[in-house]
Amino acid sequence: MTSTASAPDGATARPAVQLTSVTRRYGAGVTALDAVSLALPAGSFTAVMGPSGSGKSTLLQCAAGLDRPTSGSVRIDGTELTGLSERRLTLLRRAHIGFVFQSFNLLPSLTAAQNVALPLRLSGRRPSSARVREALARVGLADRAEHRPGELSGGQQQRVAVARALITRPRVLFGDEPTGALDSTAGREVLRLLREAVDTDGRTVVMVTHDPLAASYADRVLFLVDGRVHGELAGAGAERIAAHMAGLTAGARPDAKDSRGGLDARREALPC
Repeated sequence: MTSTASAPDGATARPAVQLTSVTRRYGAGVTALDAVSLALPAGSFTAVMGPSGSGKSTLLQCAAGLDRPTSGSVRIDGTELTGLSERRLTLLRRAHIGFVFQSFNLLPSLTAAQNVALPLRLSGRRPSSARVREALARVGLADRAEHRPGELSGGQQQRVAVARALITRPRVLFGDEPTGALDSTAGREVLRLLREAVDTDGRTVVMVTHDPLAASYADRVLFLVDGRVHGELAGAGAERIAAHMAGLTAGARPDAKDSRGGLDARREALPC
């Protein structure tokens, strides 16, 4: 099934993320993605949902260049990922892709400011203190710049992670359950920041979530079942999304198994 959405006002015509007939198979005959095609417009916010084992984390891994599909094409802003060398893929991720993980993935020995600056340092750029302060101020943590992760709440750590993901001004930001470890208040703040990145900065956000309320912040929700796109909802509220998910879960295969874990399984690639 091919899923294509109209670009929001002000977005460019070329998709920010495009998958064409993407299939990902693992050993023992497990097909995590089955000929998935979709196009996500620049400046859009897409949530991906589905029953356990539906392939949603594998979809993010392939779309973000953290995993290579068995077959098919993946493009970020028109650049084909599937044929790139590991070095070129790493450089592309550093320059154009941001990540926000469920477990924050901050380095505990670094301050909030140092964690935010890390992607720029790894790409060979010297981050200005003003730029780092601006990034922290935007997520409401200007007064926590010298605090280490252990001195911050979970919600504050995730906001540092959002600042770190956005400081490179990525074309696409991928989130794997970014509110999954947070209480409702902290989760809403993180979702507000992601929504702002789309509406104010024109970033493209793709987020895997199990939470209908989190998904309701997106422009549209894609549903996966058994590695295939199984419909979508645009501009839907949490209740409608929850009802749709309930129907999918009731019809899911009882023997469905999770595929290879979420993006946190690839945490070593975070700064790359």
